[in-house]
Amino acid sequence: MTREFSGDVAGYYAKYRRGYPPRAVDALQETFGLATDDVVLDLGCGTGQLALPLADRVRSVIGMDPEPDMLRLAGDAAAEQGIGNATWILGGDRDVPALQSLLGRGSLAMAVIGNAIHWMRHEELFAALVPLLRPGGGIAVVANGTPLWLQENNWSPALRTGLERYFGISLATSCGTLSRDRDQYRRALRAAGLTEVRETAVDYTDELTLEQLVGGVCSAVPADRLPAPADRPAFTEYIRQCLPAGQDTFTEEVRVAILTGRA
Repeated sequence: MTREFSGDVAGYYAKYRRGYPPRAVDALQETFGLATDDVVLDLGCGTGQLALPLADRVRSVIGMDPEPDMLRLAGDAAAEQGIGNATWILGGDRDVPALQSLLGRGSLAMAVIGNAIHWMRHEELFAALVPLLRPGGGIAVVANGTPLWLQENNWSPALRTGLERYFGISLATSCGTLSRDRDQYRRALRAAGLTEVRETAVDYTDELTLEQLVGGVCSAVPADRLPAPADRPAFTEYIRQCLPAGQDTFTEEVRVAILTGRA
């Protein structure tokens, strides 16, 4: 079980990770005809950024994640928003076959996986999910924008250089957002027997403050490498020094890429 996103990292994740625009949730609902008697599974749900907006549109949402702190914060967010039809289950992609005995065959209208898919064995996962899908339901692989340090703008390359120097690593992981990643997921969806495999996109522009940018970075740092609380003001100042001088806000172009296949 991973502890990559435990403790304070989970807190940064809950506060600073991108949410999903309503148009992206609309696209999922339209693709699978989600209705008020449906059940959906958000695998690798994190702190509920997608599970919670889906809850208003279906009978029940199951959020599944291998990190207890993520699930705790997702539950807190659900309670704060008055959402009572979300269930949180501790587990990962290898635990999906056990869901069949719990839920029954054909019980899910949709299984959705966000940027966490790069941690998973997606071929095995898709095959395990198919028996759980109702007719007309399916699987959605949603890439919620490119990581902050891999974007094409005037500040992202400087951020990447600074982070690589600070942590002493190469930041090349795309979290499943590159076109080559999407191509392999597309092939795997077809190999699992899904049809009408297609991708749609929702584009929007966001403005980040320095606090939001640093918070987003900290939400992706493994828990054992996150700067100690006493060192975080200095880390923030270090990031500010790495970025273009005189820039107070940071514009990012976000593409939510929604790859779907129907049962």
